Amino acid sequence: MVVALPFSFFEMDFHMSALTIGPGDVAIQAADLFIHVGAEPFIDLNMHALELKSFQHISSLSLLFYYYTPGCQSEDGILFRMKSDNAIEVKGLEKSYGKLKVLRGIDFTVKSGTVLAVLGPNGAGKTTTIRILSTLLRPDGGQALINGYDVVKQDAEARGSIGLTGQYAAVDEYLTGEENLFMIGRLYRMSRKDAAERTQELLKQFDLVDASKRPVKTYSGGMRRRLDLAMSLIASPPIIFLDEPTTGLDPRSRLTMWAMIKKLVEGGTTVLLTTQYMDEADHLANEIVVIDTGKVIAEGTADQLKAKVGSDRLEITISEKGDFETARKAVGGRKLQADAERRILSVATKSGVGELKDSLQRLEAANIEVDSVELRRPTLDDVFLSLTGHGTKQSEEKEDKKKGDKK
Repeated sequence: MVVALPFSFFEMDFHMSALTIGPGDVAIQAADLFIHVGAEPFIDLNMHALELKSFQHISSLSLLFYYYTPGCQSEDGILFRMKSDNAIEVKGLEKSYGKLKVLRGIDFTVKSGTVLAVLGPNGAGKTTTIRILSTLLRPDGGQALINGYDVVKQDAEARGSIGLTGQYAAVDEYLTGEENLFMIGRLYRMSRKDAAERTQELLKQFDLVDASKRPVKTYSGGMRRRLDLAMSLIASPPIIFLDEPTTGLDPRSRLTMWAMIKKLVEGGTTVLLTTQYMDEADHLANEIVVIDTGKVIAEGTADQLKAKVGSDRLEITISEKGDFETARKAVGGRKLQADAERRILSVATKSGVGELKDSLQRLEAANIEVDSVELRRPTLDDVFLSLTGHGTKQSEEKEDKKKGDKK
């Protein structure tokens, strides 16, 4: 794709003897001329820059632009990529393990500087998606672009744009927090001075200064998670993947992690996070993608997803003295969900108190005793019950059965 832009978009000094292009910078093409150079261009792989030794006079006021990408060669032997408003683009992503299809054509995009939450139960394909996007796993089909780089054809460049925090904290328990951060900085080939300075910045940012000299094995779960996130930010990547970042954390630690994620986004970082918690997605995400059994089953904002299951949810617990099947028939309705084991009737409703009054009147007419009644906001399980007909627990059991059959 080639995009035409007015001349005034560019600020060019036509007396330059050379033009240097880096990721996101502009190269130019006249209407009939693709930066015709008098000398062979060369690529400095360390700087990721393309320098054109000379260029001819440009007479057209309508300029076409490309964006440089190491590893993506044009017919002229020059490497470019198109700039996009999307930091992440996923199209038709597929992955199978033998006969088990984990991803069945996933599609979504993430705009730069925003948060996308991928919701789904265990076994839905969330972690597999993250592993593919972080180049740890090759897809069987489809395409994924990270900052414009193809994760298969340009995996090294894609890795240079991301940081990853997995489901479990990847920290060395026998090193201190400070040593963990410094080690990662050196592995990124930062100088000792730069690695030490970045370490101190992150310790302060993630409130770990007081614990920085202690071995990580003495850290709480929340502190380990904060350190793990800090380690993924050592090289200041523009895109961060967070795979269920608050699973297992206490409420206070979850709120702390949420605040840190919000601060990252305010600084321009793009975040893709996977979670099982609707409230987490509601609190953090600009957009939400819901996946189940390897497919996208819904997408939109938190409010849009909640609207699919009703603005409120009514839950009625039937007394042991009452007949549960009779109660189910009495309440009725297409949106009714019945949990016989817990003796709970659950129904999505947009009328709130009106639905509550009507349901209780029906149960009273059927001589059914009620233990408790609750009218609440939708949860992740409510979304799944509405969209798929089963909750997260049932989906996990289904996935375990599939894996068992495979064995």
